[in-house]
Amino acid sequence: MAASSVFSVASHSVSPSNHHAHKGKTKIGGSGLRLANSRSSGSGRISMAVAVNASRFEGIPMAPPDPILGVSEAFKADKCDLKLNLGVGAYRTEELQPYVLNVVKKAENLMLNRGENKEYLPIEGWAAFNKATAELLLGADNPAIKEQRVATVQGLSGTGSLRLAAALIERYFPGAKVLISSPTWGNHKNIFNDARVPWSEYRYYDPKTVGLDFEGMLEDIKSAPEGSFVLLHGCAHNPTGIDPTPEQWVKIADLIQQKNHIPFFDVAYQGFASGSLDEDAASVRLFVSRGMEVLVAQSYSKNLGLYAERIGAINVISSSPESAARVKSQLKRIARPMYSNPPVHGARIVADIVGNPDLFNEWKAEMEMMAGRIKNVRQKLYDSISSKDKSGKDWSFILEQIGMFSFTGLNKNQSDNMTNKWHVYMTKDGRISLAGLSLAKCEYLADAIIDSYHNVS
Repeated sequence: MAASSVFSVASHSVSPSNHHAHKGKTKIGGSGLRLANSRSSGSGRISMAVAVNASRFEGIPMAPPDPILGVSEAFKADKCDLKLNLGVGAYRTEELQPYVLNVVKKAENLMLNRGENKEYLPIEGWAAFNKATAELLLGADNPAIKEQRVATVQGLSGTGSLRLAAALIERYFPGAKVLISSPTWGNHKNIFNDARVPWSEYRYYDPKTVGLDFEGMLEDIKSAPEGSFVLLHGCAHNPTGIDPTPEQWVKIADLIQQKNHIPFFDVAYQGFASGSLDEDAASVRLFVSRGMEVLVAQSYSKNLGLYAERIGAINVISSSPESAARVKSQLKRIARPMYSNPPVHGARIVADIVGNPDLFNEWKAEMEMMAGRIKNVRQKLYDSISSKDKSGKDWSFILEQIGMFSFTGLNKNQSDNMTNKWHVYMTKDGRISLAGLSLAKCEYLADAIIDSYHNVS
């Protein structure tokens, strides 16, 4: 239906002949608006109704709110003093305030002092960043780097890097399927859907143990068509916080190699999960050390707190320098019509920190501090729940998980109770972000979890 609005205009004099000549209607050139005039009796005023053509976009439905970012919007609207935002995975201080790393501030001051310009970067990004990020991921002495078998392209953080890789798969591996853990980060499915890459899930989370369904994972990877891409979380699995053990990673690598699958890692928390850059990259390095061809998307949102800088990379470790060069050329070709070239600010920060021994050591110390705060909160939450809950339920899974997230095992109704009754905002799959929790709020959160778990079905 066409929208309409009515307004009135005053006229000092209206020519009857002119009025009749237009038969009561005035068309405004080219705009699609038509004014319908009707004179008020004896008032000398004209009432004009504007008929507006229906929008060409009438057929576009309203999109649902994002399940993660929508949590923050609801949180902001809540006026309760006790409210907690445990939805979005962004680090907060003990005072629950956003944190800019001191080492980032120092790197930015260095940039200002150098007076650098804002010229376009090449399509593949800042060369010093690409070098630094591959070395952080694989180790500076890794043979794949020395043999020039790594194609690294700076991307728009982890999401943009995943999207570049998805486009590469769609274009050069037609029909290949991506296997995604059940559950996984909510945006993974959106990325592959929009890139028109088919995907299916492999078992990962076991609700009975609130742990890893390792046998189910292996069975599903084994039964997938040969040559599938297997999406793996390098560390600090999102949303569960459940990672395979080093021994289990070896068995996963064995099977993927045996099935001729292609491992595809999402590395969003290197250094942020355990506090060690090397420890958190061990899974990726295991696969690369076997000579396997591997895709790795990286993000610096969490470990450097560069959420808004959108800084990350896609790395393709190939079997030869020639194939790596071809892959890089096609990643650049995909990026060009998408966004032309990436932003420079975050890339310079990463390159300066990694390239300066003093700043690099300071960064590692700050990462240990951030990871340590989350570990302390995790321990305090477990202690609070264990002391308050007299039912005998085993809550030890909270301690066994790693990284900023904890998968509580709460269902949708229980998660709704957390929000509606306790003003605790979280995703409906039961995931909470411990980065948004303080030691002072642990007992309150424990009360909310115990009430929701035992009193809501």
